[in-house]
Amino acid sequence: MRFRIVLTVVTLACCLLPGLALAQGNSPATPPAISQDVHDHASCPLCGMDRGKFAHSRMLIEYGDGTVFPACSLHCAVLDMAVNLDKTPTKSLVADYKTKELIDAEKAFWVIGGDQMGVMSKRAKWAFASKAEAEAFIKAHGGQLADFDAAIKAAFEDMASDTMMIREKRKMKAMQHPS
Repeated sequence: MRFRIVLTVVTLACCLLPGLALAQGNSPATPPAISQDVHDHASCPLCGMDRGKFAHSRMLIEYGDGTVFPACSLHCAVLDMAVNLDKTPTKSLVADYKTKELIDAEKAFWVIGGDQMGVMSKRAKWAFASKAEAEAFIKAHGGQLADFDAAIKAAFEDMASDTMMIREKRKMKAMQHPS
């Protein structure tokens, strides 16, 4: 009986404490929008990468049949769209590079290239909610302003070299940490 009471109290505390922290104005490590999205889809189904760790590049593709694809990056989102040619994307969400909040990928201001390594790609493709933020990033890191169509095209153009890069990195990691 005592065990049940302790278990109930611990369970309630675990459920209520995060809400109390928010009510007191303490912000969580990640905004609620990120937390819910990443909680619902913690890892990328294609590569297994942690979408919370890569919250600044993650995407969420919604298809007309009601299914969703939670990607770590544009690279994996494009792979899924290519494999699922018969499924029509109805909504494409991407994380704003700066805030990590999901925004409409088609309305985002994309930056292609620059001195920051991309996620799953040598050539970065970052999304920003505002043109001013994208231009500030370009000023600091280089790259060129683009729209969603140009970002998708760049992802397809980079696919072969990015795939070889990823395989080489995984091979090196396997050699460093044999099972």
